[in-house]
Amino acid sequence: MAEQTAAIGFSAHSGWAALIVLGSGAANLSVLARSRVALIDDRDPESKHPYHAVEFLCVEEATGRLRGYLEVATALAYAAIESHCDAARGHGYQVKSIGIIESAGQKQSSLSSILKSHALIHAAEGNHFRNALSAAAERNGIGVCRVPARALEDHAENKLRLPLQRMLDTVKSLGRQVGPPWGADQKKAALLAWTLVAKNV
Repeated sequence: MAEQTAAIGFSAHSGWAALIVLGSGAANLSVLARSRVALIDDRDPESKHPYHAVEFLCVEEATGRLRGYLEVATALAYAAIESHCDAARGHGYQVKSIGIIESAGQKQSSLSSILKSHALIHAAEGNHFRNALSAAAERNGIGVCRVPARALEDHAENKLRLPLQRMLDTVKSLGRQVGPPWGADQKKAALLAWTLVAKNV
């Protein structure tokens, strides 16, 4: 039997990410996995808010600390992705793409500028964990698609060519396959994953 296509969708937060593995078979969509992926070492609680943790350090020291936090987050993400890809393969699916829900806006700023702005610190922390997921996916040899949250529905309509309400109802119904929690994070991650498996079918 030929392998079927799967994709992973992520919705990231400070220190963790909601993960959905969605498979596309001949007849329907299947939620192969739903989990919460830790992106920090629990022994280092400061790493949950990495830019806050280095806010008052000099740029050189802050850079080193942030690099260490990113390495840990990427390693944890890599292990989770690898594990879920192996599990999907065991069910006859190959994960070909990974989607990450992006923040509303992306601004390139120097570290010194970020550390002087509370708003930029919060934005940078979101990017920190999404960047770790992206780096882990690429390390696993899987392509990455990052879609801003506010553009997700338009992205889905463009890729799936279905009415928006039908897509939202379908994503909502997918939750019945795995039960709660099936909140906004899981729905967004599943919708993004759906656009990726549809592209590869």
